[in-house]
Amino acid sequence: MPETFGIFATLLLYWLFSGLYARKRSPLLNPVLLSIAAIATFLWISGIPYEDYMASARFLSFLLGPAVVSLAVPVYKQRRIIAEYGKEIAVGIAFGCLTAFFSVYLIAKGLGAGEDILRSLAPKSVTTAIAVGVSEKIGGIPALTAVFVILTGIMGNAFGVELMKFLRIRDRVARGLAMGVTSHGLGTARIILDDELSGAVSGLAMALNGVLTAVILPYLLRLLNL
Repeated sequence: MPETFGIFATLLLYWLFSGLYARKRSPLLNPVLLSIAAIATFLWISGIPYEDYMASARFLSFLLGPAVVSLAVPVYKQRRIIAEYGKEIAVGIAFGCLTAFFSVYLIAKGLGAGEDILRSLAPKSVTTAIAVGVSEKIGGIPALTAVFVILTGIMGNAFGVELMKFLRIRDRVARGLAMGVTSHGLGTARIILDDELSGAVSGLAMALNGVLTAVILPYLLRLLNL
């Protein structure tokens, strides 16, 4: 396999599916969702190891860091409005952090999930780098946590905006908060396409929710005797 196969395959698929999504605008045609599904299917059929694909796409992985840092730009540009809604954003992040944890805990517990699964699921709503580190510290399974985080982000990216339209949530700050707290970077990447203020709030919420989750999660697990 060529050393740059992963880069070109990923970009080509995303470009093709983005064009399809621009024509149909259906959440089921979400380019992130379809690109991941197409690459996974191709690797499965071809027998190419996932590690080889990732090695050939490492440059794209490297760009994730600068891409996340670049979210500071819309936050700076929208700083006056963000400061105006500072209290609402802070309360929303705290409430969203607790809701994300207790909702997944109660659902997984009700379905009979074991302790290791519960610990792996707990940080699913924060960005992968933080979630994997938190999972290691609280006794979860980091690889499983990464899968949950990516699935959460894909669902938010594909269906988050459509769900808010259905629920008639039109406030730009509230829309950004919802996406950032529930579906981290992938949700932020989606909402920023619609509105810069919502994207700026989403990026800020993603970052602060990651920090808050890392700090309070051990205490929440101890409260539940996990």
